[in-house]
Parts: sequence; structure tokens; C-alpha cells
Amino acid sequence: MSEQDSNQAACDCPPEGLPAYIGTFADLMSLLMCFFVLLLSFSEMDALKWKMVVRSMENAFGVDTPDSSDTIPMGTSVIQQTFSPTPNQPTPLSSLRQSAVNDAKALKIDNVDQYKAAIRNTQTEQLTQLLKDEIKLDLVSIETIEDRVTIRINEQASFPSGRANLKSAFVPILAKIRHSLAQTKSNFIVSGHTDDIPVNSSRYRSNWELSAARANAVVHIMLDNNEIKPGRFRIEGHGSTQPIVANNNIKNRAINRRVEISLVN
Repeated sequence: MSEQDSNQAACDCPPEGLPAYIGTFADLMSLLMCFFVLLLSFSEMDALKWKMVVRSMENAFGVDTPDSSDTIPMGTSVIQQTFSPTPNQPTPLSSLRQSAVNDAKALKIDNVDQYKAAIRNTQTEQLTQLLKDEIKLDLVSIETIEDRVTIRINEQASFPSGRANLKSAFVPILAKIRHSLAQTKSNFIVSGHTDDIPVNSSRYRSNWELSAARANAVVHIMLDNNEIKPGRFRIEGHGSTQPIVANNNIKNRAINRRVEISLVN
């Protein structure tokens, strides 16, 4: 064989090594693998969206919808039976179906009521422990009225008759109350109340003004030392419109003359 024939035969042989496209193909496969790994790492199981997708697939492929029932099916998953390749493994959706509640809105309301009741009980216990000596002396009382805890200040211990100036002996008691209320996140309604006997004073034209002035005097003490912000207080004067007992004797009228600090949660 001549030298020219040898060169021609050498040119017909494939080049050494792998074909050139193999490198590009390998890069493509690597990129695809990285892409799917990233998709898997970013994915989060959203049971609600998953249920919506499956319901859409059921409608598209003509899967029969299970008959409605008054009771929630327990231990059965339509998703698992229809689409899951591993029926022995429970899915997040099947767990959700087993613990589903139809009246979720009502359940949330019940939880809120229980939470507020727990707050009221805690506040009542703390205030009762703090003011146990004053409660024994009948200077103040702690009550839960509707949705709020109320500290009731008796008029005989705190104010002179027909006046709105706090007795000096009662100021330290209000300081104890102020320090306790500063630890809470509640807002406060300070309301003044009187009996049904018209006030006879040149300073106050009616029981309305007297009750509001007494509530105002209590708030001024509560604002000392800047422990509580002023915006958390609201002052109300009710006069004789909200008696606790009938105004038919001296003892009952003394009970109705009071100032109340209500914790509104």
C-alpha cells in the first residue's frame, strides 16, 4: 500500500475519544438534575392547594365524586386511593381529612372566649392577692362583670361626703392598684356612681358632675409616675343611673356611692 493510500485510510477512522456532542449532553443532564433538585428543595406541601389540584384532576378525568355524608370519613383518602403510587403511606391530605372540622369558624370563636376568660381569671386572682388586706377591711372589692374585671372603690373609704377630693389615707391603696394595672395590657374605664339623693353643693350642679369629678380624681392618681399611659383610660360619670341595689335605705345608698376601675380586654 502506498503512502497516499495509508493517509486516506487514516482519515476514514473516527477521531480518538468521545464524540463532541457528549459534553453538551452531559452538561444538559447535569443542569436538569440541578433544576429538579432546586424545585424539590423549594417545594412546600400546601394541603389546601393540593386538594384543589386533585379536585380539578378529578373533574378533568371523570373521577366519580364520593357521596356526601353527614359525618366526616375517618381513615379514608380519595387522593391516596386514586393517585398515590404508595397507598400504604399516609399523605398530609389524608391526615387533614381525618382531623377536619366543619364548624371551624365557631371553634375559633370558642377559643377566643376561653382565652379571654383565662385572662379575666388571672387578673382577678392577681388583684385579689394584691388587695387582700383592703378587701378584708371592705375598702375595695373585686368582681367580674360580663366581659371585664372590675375594682370597686367604696365611697366611704375614699371620698368625703358630697366631695371629690380623695382621702389621703386612700392614695397608697390606689398606688398599689396602679402598679398592678401597669403590668397588664388592658385598657381601663374609670366610672363614678352616686345614690339618688340630689347633691346640694355650689360646686356640683348634679350627681352627674360629682360622679365624673370623682372618677377624674382617681385617674389623676393612676397617672402619677407615668406608669400607665393616659390613652389607656376612659372616664365616665353615671350619677345615680346604675345602682347596684335599690336606693331605699342608708346602707344601700352607701353601697351605690362608688368608683369602679374596669379592665377591658
